[in-house]
Amino acid sequence: MSLRWRACPAAAMAILGVSTACDQHVPGTETSKVMGNIEVAAGEHTGDVSTVNGSIHIRENAVVRGAQTVNGSISLEPHASATELTTVNGPIRLGQGARVSGAAHSVNGGLSLADGAEVNGRLTNVNGPIRVAAAHVGGGIETVSGGIELGPDAHVDGGIHVRKETGISFHLFSEGTPRIVVGPGSHVGGTLNFERKVSLYVSDKATIGPVQGATAVKYSGERPPG
Repeated sequence: MSLRWRACPAAAMAILGVSTACDQHVPGTETSKVMGNIEVAAGEHTGDVSTVNGSIHIRENAVVRGAQTVNGSISLEPHASATELTTVNGPIRLGQGARVSGAAHSVNGGLSLADGAEVNGRLTNVNGPIRVAAAHVGGGIETVSGGIELGPDAHVDGGIHVRKETGISFHLFSEGTPRIVVGPGSHVGGTLNFERKVSLYVSDKATIGPVQGATAVKYSGERPPG
């Protein structure tokens, strides 16, 4: 998903492949809705799940192929797994040990990974805080206006990319200077590339790759100043 794509429900419905004519449900393979939440039961294995106006809740140890919504959150309980997660307006949350083999995208919504969670692909949003605890991101992190907090003991491969703001919509949603924190025991492999002004704090017990577009402020202890 391009971060330059604007949140348009009609376009989003087409991208997600959701029919507006009627709700569909094929047990064990695919669930598609226009209105309403979707819940995948604990331990259940199913195909793609998608809705336009509603949240998606994937219970503990459940497995889905993909989860997509336009207006709503997506949450994976501990040890649930999916191939890819996509939402336009809403947060994405991964519980302990939850796993996404591909990417996790939100346009307007926060992203959070609990201890032991993993996103093998890219973790991206435009607006909203990004929180990665003692978890792993394999394809890097990308945002425009979201602050990022890593760790303690986070592991991010593929670097961090904070894009510059473009267009009126980004200026409307911008929350000022993003704050980027790389906590104790955390590792960021790859380049930390900042196309806009950020406040970057790096623990003296963390390791990072090269930094472009910002100056890292080293700190000691559990939390940076401020």
